[in-house]
Amino acid sequence: MFNSEQNNIVFYNSSPLGRLGGAGIYIHIPFCKQACHYCDFHFSTSLKKKDEMVQALAKEIQLRSKPITHHPLPITEPIETIYFGGGTPSILEISDLKFLIDEVYRNYKVVSAPEITVEANPDDLSYDTIRQLANSPVNRLSIGIQSFFEDDLKLMNRAHNVEEAKKCLEIATKHFNNISIDLIYGIPNMSNEKWLQNIETALSFNVPHISSYALTVEPKTALHSFIQKGIIPPPDDEVAQEHFQNLVDKLSENGFIHYELSNFGKENYFSKNNSSYWLGKKYIGIGPSAHSYDGKNRGWNVSNNALYIKSIQENKLPIEIETLTKTDRYNEYIMTGLRTIWGVSLDRIEEEFGKTYLDYLNQQATKFIEDHLLFVDENILRTTKNGKFLCDGIASDLFLLNLE
Repeated sequence: MFNSEQNNIVFYNSSPLGRLGGAGIYIHIPFCKQACHYCDFHFSTSLKKKDEMVQALAKEIQLRSKPITHHPLPITEPIETIYFGGGTPSILEISDLKFLIDEVYRNYKVVSAPEITVEANPDDLSYDTIRQLANSPVNRLSIGIQSFFEDDLKLMNRAHNVEEAKKCLEIATKHFNNISIDLIYGIPNMSNEKWLQNIETALSFNVPHISSYALTVEPKTALHSFIQKGIIPPPDDEVAQEHFQNLVDKLSENGFIHYELSNFGKENYFSKNNSSYWLGKKYIGIGPSAHSYDGKNRGWNVSNNALYIKSIQENKLPIEIETLTKTDRYNEYIMTGLRTIWGVSLDRIEEEFGKTYLDYLNQQATKFIEDHLLFVDENILRTTKNGKFLCDGIASDLFLLNLE
């Protein structure tokens, strides 16, 4: 660790995951009680096929572990993380989660102390549920709070209320050391004072990890429709940027490390699952719409519950595969690297991609360095504090068109 003169940013040069040889498993649970107005993820509000889906997920875990020559995206590395995302994984029974975790252990080599995360909504986290989760292999909770204000929750059509959010955190923090909560900023009509109250409330529960995202308007969502009809105003980018800077400053004052654009963790509490994506590690995506990556190829499962279940029952993997070109991999590294405190290694660019790519990157980065949005330290390209919020746009200007 060292302190940089650039905006007093603290960097951790080593990977939070130790060795880089392991892999992760992501299990997509495609069910929700109701549709949040901003969400465009794949899910269903009908639980009719829940039991069939759980069986299909278990069978895909089995199928993906078989060492056959024509197997798409084979991964043989030990599993370091198991992550239940969605959708709403907490909608499942604890026995379902245990069953799927056991299936991973039966079919893969798992490290001695894997990070096992379950995304959960406050309305699902009763005292009994939290206690049962604490007595299961699950050792990390990611709780979708989003806001501690009723009007925000209603605007987003969240299934929980403020009382449920606070109550579940009171209980969860007594049973789990490793808890992350999600917060959303840039909500229409949210003042800076209100946003700071959200942060203060989150900090009062002493959780070691906070993920925070700007409210984005995705096509074909209810939020998009409401904005088009003038029912609610669109998010203001300047307000969102101000909220972001308030978030960065407040969490930094309270001992959080801003290790990725949307993620803040106390030391030793970075999300190993999410960090594996940003560091280019391999992962297997189980379930409808889930993505996989083996270092050179990317795959994604069909985004249809019925078709997914039918294919798995027929011993077929409903997956499409894309082989990434060198330029694709370069662009992905630029995008993920600039979002994190680990930055983009110029040595790696030259070694893995060649001098042409390095020269191009240096040329494109010059204007952002001059504008104090990027800087180079120990041959690593990183965003400054002012550049962090803009890093996705900056990365797109550093991308190469496919030269192959």
